[in-house]
Amino acid sequence: MFHDFTYPAILAASTRAAWKLEDVIAPDAALDFTRPFMPEALARTARLEGLSARERLIFNQIRGHDYLCIFGLVEEFVLPFVLDHARPRLNGDDHRVRAFLQFASEEAKHIHLFKRFHEVFKTGFGHECAVIGPPEAIAAKVLSHDPLSVALLILQIEWMTQSHYVDSVRDDVSIEPLFASLLRHHWMEEAQHAKLDTLMVEALADGRSESEIKAAIDEYFEIAMFLDAGLKTQSSLNLAAFESAAGRTLPRHDHEAILAQQHQALRWTYIGSGLRHPKFRATLGAISPAQLARVDAAAPAFA
Repeated sequence: MFHDFTYPAILAASTRAAWKLEDVIAPDAALDFTRPFMPEALARTARLEGLSARERLIFNQIRGHDYLCIFGLVEEFVLPFVLDHARPRLNGDDHRVRAFLQFASEEAKHIHLFKRFHEVFKTGFGHECAVIGPPEAIAAKVLSHDPLSVALLILQIEWMTQSHYVDSVRDDVSIEPLFASLLRHHWMEEAQHAKLDTLMVEALADGRSESEIKAAIDEYFEIAMFLDAGLKTQSSLNLAAFESAAGRTLPRHDHEAILAQQHQALRWTYIGSGLRHPKFRATLGAISPAQLARVDAAAPAFA
């Protein structure tokens, strides 16, 4: 076994890490729009050609907006999935039941957190920044797949948020303080969610044949490509928001180049960085080395 996760330990850690929404983002909170929101490793806005320093900052802030709003969208399908997983076993291990119910409660809190961020951002930024959706339609599409496929996607996302914060946000003092605080508090609770979802994936994979696991990975790829199409749309929405905020329309060549570059940046942020996470790979490798090899082969396309 490559981990030592247990329900009692996860539940205890989750209780210690708990925070209140009002302590993280007050109703009258304000963001500092003189500072970047996203680390460059994820935003990839500093390398955009043909833009001034002010315009690159605007694009970075738009990327910060899509980052938390898309996480909010993701948690719209994580929440019902966790509840559906917990419901059939309510008479089982008490620590397990409480841990998954805590998981669901925290995901509901994160959705509320990100909605509040959106309102604060909209007030301060002054321009509309659209986000793909509606969330219920995306959730319905994702949840129509094999539960193991969905659980693997969620596991990938949860470990991904851990690496984003630790590798790119935690030590970056240039990031807007309130935005960095939101990411820190999200990271604190997602650390326990990633452990719970590891146990969930193992339970869903238990007893499956290699052909059944391959079929689940096929569906996992279907979800990933569905989300990738959404990220391409989000790139276009971000660029439209940028042109509105910057007060100019980019030349066609620059428009197409930035669209392609930013789609790849979003692919890395939301898919590629998760595919490469060692703990996600360890879980998948323990289930099926052959399917891990398939995922590893696909990962460079999302770098």
